[in-house]
Amino acid sequence: EMSKAIFLYCVLLLPALSSLTEAFLSTPSFTTILPKAGQHTPSESAVKLRRTKSSQRRHVLQNPELTSTDENQDNDDDSSNEDWWKHVTFKHEQVAAKARPDFAILSSTIGEEKTKPLVYLDSGATSHTPEQVIHDIADYYERMNSNVHRGAHTLSRLATAAFEEGRDTVASFINAYSRNEVVFTSGATEAINLVAHSYGRSMLKEGDEIVLTEMEHHSNLVPWQIISQETGAVLRFVKIDFDKGGLDLDHMETLLNERTKIVGFQHVSNVMGCINPVKEMVEMVRAKSPEAVVLLDACQSVPHMRVDVQDLGVDFLAASGHKMCGPTGIGFLWGREDILNSMPPFMGGGEMIDMVTLEGSTFAPAPARFEAGTPPIAQVVGLASAIRYLEAIGMDKVEAYEHEIAAYMYKRLSQLQGVTVLGPPEGVERAALCAFYVDGVHPSDLSTFLDMEGVAVRAGHHCCQPLHQARGISHSARASLYMYNNKDQLQGVTVLGPPEGVERAALCAFYVDGVHPSEMSITLLNTW
Repeated sequence: EMSKAIFLYCVLLLPALSSLTEAFLSTPSFTTILPKAGQHTPSESAVKLRRTKSSQRRHVLQNPELTSTDENQDNDDDSSNEDWWKHVTFKHEQVAAKARPDFAILSSTIGEEKTKPLVYLDSGATSHTPEQVIHDIADYYERMNSNVHRGAHTLSRLATAAFEEGRDTVASFINAYSRNEVVFTSGATEAINLVAHSYGRSMLKEGDEIVLTEMEHHSNLVPWQIISQETGAVLRFVKIDFDKGGLDLDHMETLLNERTKIVGFQHVSNVMGCINPVKEMVEMVRAKSPEAVVLLDACQSVPHMRVDVQDLGVDFLAASGHKMCGPTGIGFLWGREDILNSMPPFMGGGEMIDMVTLEGSTFAPAPARFEAGTPPIAQVVGLASAIRYLEAIGMDKVEAYEHEIAAYMYKRLSQLQGVTVLGPPEGVERAALCAFYVDGVHPSDLSTFLDMEGVAVRAGHHCCQPLHQARGISHSARASLYMYNNKDQLQGVTVLGPPEGVERAALCAFYVDGVHPSEMSITLLNTW
């Protein structure tokens, strides 16, 4: 049985190790081998990568004012500069330097021997929580734990004040017109379901159209599939232009018409990393489909950049707390107050009513109408604390720093042979995440191998199966950063000897930053 297990283990990991060996042999000296991922690629006859015809539209994502990474100021022919990455500095690198000490978990060591420093590259799934937020949540439980809106005693008043202060904090953070436009939910998934089941079910009829995109997270797709089946509404999907790494806005324009009633899309793709031009897209909707409402999935934007709902011009916005240094189990829906008050309740119970008799009930105005039962009080306190933490750093600084480190990570990954990085090309601003795949290597193999060395990346379809299907792949690996990640965490293996193109013997001497060669030898022995 042991022999069978070892044989199976080797069969599963040899493709990944083979790819890593090939990378060692083909990479210029002093070039870092970054995390690689991919999948068992199907034959060309089975799957062809769909590349939409490039749009003639100017790429609206370019904004050179925020591109302050020093490496971007080098000559265009810096590919010949084999160790260019050694000289890169970030103008806003102090953002990470100041933030990291606030996150105790980032100093963890993991692995069986607890000797591997944690390199957390999975903030796109869940960010970590600073000690200030943890303290404020504990303080709530220690000093004021009580139910809100339901008592005149001291603890209830304190809890209610903290809870409603959290609503004011969120409203200010996104520049809402009114605090009454902020509805607390368990997360962005519930927020989008609230819109789908309350607004969609009551407003849509057979023949109406819902326009989404191929890059949507399942949370902004599955609810609309359910509602379309109930109402007879038709789903339309904006294609992805994989050559440009973003949405095909020309195709979007052809989908919009007088039958379009709802348009939903991501602000930032959790796979492509592209920053969609929300204002331009909203203007297009208003011109072509004046009766449509616009729902923005802002889970990957609110934590990383300044988001102003008044400036963007959308009708609904959904975000989650656990991606922005807050606790799990909390998110919010922002909606225009007049639209919210025109919608029926999502759930029934206490708190959301005005008057109840045996014959029927009337309902409170927003936001109470959509907050039935005991709300997530401690989580709201934590979310408000996380927002104060981010505001103390400065969202402009967070955004600027993440653009710098994102450009660095993309360039390093895209220079590796056999690695395909999804999303915008070099020179176009992107979020601080890179989803990628490697020819012949499955992302799960890569993720397991990296975890052995203390590196946390995500492998899978990232709740975006249609996006991967459109690309002709089933999975990808994703490295997603936050303001507490730094350049040192993106270093890897350094190969000694002649650069690529110069003949060498069939050997490579190398070292890994932060890993003793003896430990590396044991790791490879156990793996092989």
